[in-house]
Amino acid sequence: MTKMQTSAAQAVALMDLTTLNDSDTTQTINNLVASIEPTLGIPAAVCVYSQFVSDAKLALAERELQQVKVATVTNFPSGEQSLEQVLNETLFAIERGADEIDLVIPYKALIAGDERKVLEYVKASKEACGTQAQLKVIIESGELSDDLIATATKLAIDGGADFVKTSTGKVAVNATLAATDIMLSTIKASGKKVGFKAAGGVRTVTDAAEYLALAESIMGEAYLQPELFRFGASGLLKDVYATLNES
Repeated sequence: MTKMQTSAAQAVALMDLTTLNDSDTTQTINNLVASIEPTLGIPAAVCVYSQFVSDAKLALAERELQQVKVATVTNFPSGEQSLEQVLNETLFAIERGADEIDLVIPYKALIAGDERKVLEYVKASKEACGTQAQLKVIIESGELSDDLIATATKLAIDGGADFVKTSTGKVAVNATLAATDIMLSTIKASGKKVGFKAAGGVRTVTDAAEYLALAESIMGEAYLQPELFRFGASGLLKDVYATLNES
């Protein structure tokens, strides 16, 4: 196996295979699950809108891929819903079988100086998740200054996040290595066992390899496991499988 194939095999196991488009249908979700080739590698999760969680669960069960988690998003993508809406959405998603909730923080409030609101959304969402679902907190790093990326990451950790995630994939700048460096360094400094998810713009095995190398340099090799490190991606799987198919 080449070095690039090793990275590809690692990346697929850490992937949240994602479709979050307004045009999504049950067929979209079925096609997403059908794109998984177990002999080449199985992703950690699929990430879909809340109304498709049960469809994803069913499609995975039909292929005997129940080990693949189903993630969904809340307060997505603008981070501007009321806390009541966010919590209702969270509870509905868990009822439908969601294993992971990816919450967008009210990042515009953070930019305006309201750290308290961010902490409130994270804490309340974590409480709503209880023991039934993990909470992954999206800080929308591409919209934040370096200082605010660190602040948002710290607030997410303080609020009880299981993971801190870069982006929604719906703004001009999504995951970057620079933001990843800040976020992972902040996680490390906290001393807590918190995961990291790079989302948006990670499209090739070469891209993924850069993130894996950076994460390993900051957090150590043991961090590169699905319980602690994820990629949120839609196009990455195709390149991963193509790389693994190379003789």
